[in-house]
Amino acid sequence: MKKEVSYSPDGIKYFLPLEGDYAQEFTRVCDLVARANANGQEIVVVMGVGFVGAVMAAIVADAVNEDGMPSKFVIGMQRPSVRSYWKIPTLNKGISPVKAEDPEVDRLIRRCVLDKKTLTATFTYDVLKLADVVIIDVQLDYIKNEIGNVRNGNVEMSALEDSFDIIAHHIKPDALVLIETTVAPGTTEQIAFPLMKKIFRARGIESDPLLAHSYERVMPGRDYVASVRDFWRVCSGVNQASTGRVVKFLNEVLNTKEFPLTVLDRPIESETAKIVENSYRATTLAFMDEWSKFAERNGIDIVKVINAVRVRPTHSNLIFPGPGIGGYCLPKDGGLGVWAYRHVLGFEDDLFRITPLAIDINDTRALHAAQFVRDAMRNMNLPIAGAEILILGASYREDVGDTRFSGSELMARRLADMGADIRVHDPYVDQWWELVTQDNYPSHSLKDFFRNQKKLKDLKVLKDLTEALKGIDTLVFAVRHKAYLDLEPEDVVRAAGGPIAVIDCFGVLDDRKIKGYLQLGCEVKGLGRGHIQRIKNEIRNTNRVL
Repeated sequence: MKKEVSYSPDGIKYFLPLEGDYAQEFTRVCDLVARANANGQEIVVVMGVGFVGAVMAAIVADAVNEDGMPSKFVIGMQRPSVRSYWKIPTLNKGISPVKAEDPEVDRLIRRCVLDKKTLTATFTYDVLKLADVVIIDVQLDYIKNEIGNVRNGNVEMSALEDSFDIIAHHIKPDALVLIETTVAPGTTEQIAFPLMKKIFRARGIESDPLLAHSYERVMPGRDYVASVRDFWRVCSGVNQASTGRVVKFLNEVLNTKEFPLTVLDRPIESETAKIVENSYRATTLAFMDEWSKFAERNGIDIVKVINAVRVRPTHSNLIFPGPGIGGYCLPKDGGLGVWAYRHVLGFEDDLFRITPLAIDINDTRALHAAQFVRDAMRNMNLPIAGAEILILGASYREDVGDTRFSGSELMARRLADMGADIRVHDPYVDQWWELVTQDNYPSHSLKDFFRNQKKLKDLKVLKDLTEALKGIDTLVFAVRHKAYLDLEPEDVVRAAGGPIAVIDCFGVLDDRKIKGYLQLGCEVKGLGRGHIQRIKNEIRNTNRVL
């Protein structure tokens, strides 16, 4: 039988296991667990070793008891798919499967795998039989069938429901199951609990599953580990026993002395807290979209306005939305609540107005940025079809390597749709997976909404900025990476070979640089930067006087 292959982001080839490999793998893990049990360590299985699961697994594996000895042995469990299997052998080498700007991620995983030997990864579900605690960090997607219409979408529950089924068939009756995945409100009590309870009864187990929910507030960036370990947590269990177990466990693995737990009465409250938290953030960002466009049309610099408002302490969190709101949470989490209201909780009325509108606004903002590119090139008498456009930044926010739902992706797709040739530079991103593997990942790829997407599969993320600039027609500042903040107009135009169109999507350029590009013969536009026209007029008036 021909073995399937999983490739890591750096191109290393790993063959997926065959049927005969599972028994040998289970034996390997059993030997490690026997040693851990002899040392009095609790066995924790983390299902899913992605952006959250890999770091959470390492944090748990790093926990110590009152004597300073390791208190947990952690098994990271990942389904052996072509897309994800590479994470298992990578993790077992002591290498993080998640690229992070926080150096503590690499140190933590290396320490737990190679030095403390409290962390391993595997592909066999049989390890669930060994668990005292199971943490679910399985991805839960919200599938949008239209751009800018979150209501016409649905939650992809199959992977998560399969996880509940598999766990219930394998675990010991007294194992705690902790759902960390952001789920639709009602999932823990109305989907997971009855499903697992029914399977328990079929297994002859009279006790109820010990089931709880606790969401993380992970923030990719320089403080990745701290955002999981050294930050406030919310939790709740389906019954008193479950709540007691989850509180005990989290107190043992997180820094709850400085960041105490918030324990709620029911899991639906914990689930709703996560949705409200992220919906609030998404709404404040969407709110700025209309004022950004107002500024563009009325000669106002929205960046200066925001900075003026933020002086007031009550408004210090006002943020410029840039070319779109990315990351895994904000573009979808409100949709989980809208979907659950009807499909889990059973209501028929149209309750939600603000939450879905905010998501729709954020989802389409990058299309407005693409229009700016078109208009800037038109002002230079350049067609967008066949134009060489360099996008600076593929990730969804500054100084991270996470490309999930980035505004840059939607912008790149729309520009390709109009016939442009796209280049991208990003110091933190090695592979733009949403483009390179768009035929099979993600399942809800945006490629289906645009034409000319096939060529984006060959897009390479460039690392040499000077080379990337050569011969371009347009430069798009899409992300506020530190590497872009100090670029000088003279250097950029020299590298490009002449005047270009410059689009500032994220308030990267100050007035001096805007003026510098204009004086070099470039056309400059910026989201929320309506004052650029005034700078143009000042340059024209100065030239007339001279």
